[in-house]
Amino acid sequence: QGQLVESGGGLVQAGASLRLSCAASGHTFSSYTMGWFRQAPGKEREFVVAIRRRGGGTYYADSVKGRFAISRDNAKDTVSLQMNSLKFEDTAVYFCAAGPPWSILNSSREVDYWGQGTQVTVSS
Repeated sequence: QGQLVESGGGLVQAGASLRLSCAASGHTFSSYTMGWFRQAPGKEREFVVAIRRRGGGTYYADSVKGRFAISRDNAKDTVSLQMNSLKFEDTAVYFCAAGPPWSILNSSREVDYWGQGTQVTVSS
C-alpha cells in the first residue's frame, strides 16, 4: 500500500521561504503525477501544483505562479515544493498527492493517494 509523508512545514513571516518535501514509499510512484493541495481553515481543499512523470510538465494554480516551484526526484521517490515570497493567504495545511499518469491533479477526485498534511503558517 502506497504512503506519502510530508515534512518541512512551519511558522514564517510574510515574504519568507519554506521548502516542503514529500517522501513516497510502499509503491512505485515514478509513473504517477505528483502534486500538492492545501486547505485553509473553513475552506475547501484546493489544488496548488502538479508535476507529471519524467519531463511531463508542471501545472500551477494562478495564486502561486511565480512564487512556488515543484520538483521531483524519481530515483528517491520524493517531491519537493519550494515556496518563496510567502503571503498570509498561503496559510494552510499542505497535502502531498499522487494520481494517475494522465492526470494533472486539478481536482481532488483525481487523487489516488494523500499524505497526512503539514501545517504552513505565514504571519503578516
